[in-house]
Amino acid sequence: MAELLQIKDLEVSVEDKKILKGIDLTINKGEIHVVMGTNGAGKSTLANAIMGNPLYTVDKGSITFDGENITEDAVNDRAKKGIFMSFQNPISVPGITVENFIRTAKSTITGETVRALAFKKELKQKMDELSFDTSYAQRYVNEGFSGGERKKNEILQMSILNPKLAILDETDSGLDVDAVRIVSEGVGRFHNEDNAVLIITHHNQILQKLKPDFVHVLINGKIVKTGDASLVREIEETGYDAYKTLA
Repeated sequence: MAELLQIKDLEVSVEDKKILKGIDLTINKGEIHVVMGTNGAGKSTLANAIMGNPLYTVDKGSITFDGENITEDAVNDRAKKGIFMSFQNPISVPGITVENFIRTAKSTITGETVRALAFKKELKQKMDELSFDTSYAQRYVNEGFSGGERKKNEILQMSILNPKLAILDETDSGLDVDAVRIVSEGVGRFHNEDNAVLIITHHNQILQKLKPDFVHVLINGKIVKTGDASLVREIEETGYDAYKTLA
């Protein structure tokens, strides 16, 4: 498999507090990786560091994406290279409709004009697949949306922008059973041999429909164990206490 993301000895701080303490992670095309861990372990920090959030300072190490060192790249440059991140708590954007937001984003990332009629057709198809009321396309981004609708909107963006790497930061958090199923199916439709998915979670709901290739346990800023999907069941049965001594 072709290597897509390589993280070497990554150390990251937030407001001078060290959060990640030496992360090594390689993701190949076609793979689904899951990072699990307790609250405060550094899962969201890892996602934000890969995406290039300027609030997160890389103190050491490197991030290579699709053969290029992107450690110093801005967020918009990483997005153009094919990295997408869904947010744990998506914000609302008053004054901009869902349709215009995604269409503009697609045009910016591809550098090409997005034809209105073809885009409307694609948008409707993707919304139907997510059981997402198509009237929401004309509503302002996440304004008055429920938690589940906001998460569906994130998956909708991912489906249309079609990134090489999709980072899902606790996309399953706060969702009911039906919403988790719909979101999981959306991720499943997106995933193929040419892209990769990194799922950040401390739940297992979304993993009941998706079969990860690798599961990583993150404790106190370090990946202390890596395994296959069976590691999820192990965590369900024993919790994280056994891993805390490894950090």
